[in-house]
Amino acid sequence: MKLQGRRIYKGKALGKPIITNQNISFYGGVDPDTGVITEKGHELEGKSVAKKILAFPTGKGSTVGSYVLYRLKKNDKAPAAILNEKCDPIVAVGCIISEIPCIDGIDIKKISKDTFLEIDGDNATIKMKKAN
Repeated sequence: MKLQGRRIYKGKALGKPIITNQNISFYGGVDPDTGVITEKGHELEGKSVAKKILAFPTGKGSTVGSYVLYRLKKNDKAPAAILNEKCDPIVAVGCIISEIPCIDGIDIKKISKDTFLEIDGDNATIKMKKAN
């Protein structure tokens, strides 16, 4: 299956998705040193986003979240790519300054955790393959 979205930032990535139906605040919600979701009660609490294709509806919280994404990248703990239903400015700026491929306009409910994703941020496409 192939999904088409809108390019926020270019680039390519391959990997397994980590998916949530809850919004993410990078400032205060993700540890920039480990890549682990720390927000209490979040469905991904305790899980790492490092080197995974992170799919979530939209961002929330402080503009400092852009710099948390940058720190994640510098610490080699950033997501390989970000997929959103609607990318908010905080996540967009974070992806741009961190050079993380990002696509929005995606119905994340169509992405299964049991798939392998091929992200093409240049063309804003996502190819899904059944994971082995």
